[in-house]
Amino acid sequence: MESRLDDTTEVATRREFLALCAAAPAFAQAASFRYCLNTATLRGYKLSLPDTIDIAGKAGYQAIEPWLDAITAYANGGGSMHDLRKRIADFGMTVESAIAFPQWIVDDPAKRSAALEQAKREMDLVAQLGGKRIAAPPAGANNGPNIPLPAIVERYRALLEIGDQTGVVPELEFWGSSTTLNRLSQAVFVALETGHPKACVLSDVFHLYKGGSGFDGLKLLGSQTIQVMHMNDYPSTPPRETIADRDRVYPGDGVAPLKQILSDLRRVNPAAVLSLEVFNPNYWKGDPLETAKTGLAKMKAA
Repeated sequence: MESRLDDTTEVATRREFLALCAAAPAFAQAASFRYCLNTATLRGYKLSLPDTIDIAGKAGYQAIEPWLDAITAYANGGGSMHDLRKRIADFGMTVESAIAFPQWIVDDPAKRSAALEQAKREMDLVAQLGGKRIAAPPAGANNGPNIPLPAIVERYRALLEIGDQTGVVPELEFWGSSTTLNRLSQAVFVALETGHPKACVLSDVFHLYKGGSGFDGLKLLGSQTIQVMHMNDYPSTPPRETIADRDRVYPGDGVAPLKQILSDLRRVNPAAVLSLEVFNPNYWKGDPLETAKTGLAKMKAA
């Protein structure tokens, strides 16, 4: 009798173990996205960078994506980068990315040279905070003549090589409103053609819509390509041709196919960082902590 009971218990235990093993991959994928606050979401409150960090930490974010103008202002005002890094770490957060606008992509050689120097300074600041990545959008080329993709390949490669020196990876960002780099396919082509092992693309729900990329292309990518996704949503009006950054809304409050986007992204990179980036002035009212909490809750619900 004792032997039979032991055998039965062993079989049951094995079944439970196998069931857990089968469920583990799905659970790991469902739980692995990291939630980040892009500080532009609170920009209208005109908070100091330390105060913004405190709010992100208290709201429950796992990471923060600061803008370089705020970091530079803090440093120029005598702030300690060591103290700022510790403040972030004390909340258990990381600096997954940062937002900067050096004009590395433009045709003017003098402006481009100055932009690369600016990029190096800004990457150094991000590195002092323990940051991993920095945005490389088509700043300075949002309007005007289109720049050929082969030229952008060379210029992004130069930026990546500066990243090799600083330990901070520039993420090629496309803007839906840009005349030069406005589609996911263009950004992926440029990243691929650099031949650089750390080339990657910073994607954004709003810009995928605004530039006409659509959302089906995400499933064709890999974990190296998309490491950070800017999370937001957009309403049905105004139309795509005239919709602007200020019209962004919280995830789930618009008409973006977020279920499809996040499902495809999970298959591509279950460890991706979802960074909330909205510029809606209607959100810059009331308590900034509640705004941050609302954004996080909406992002998780999506």
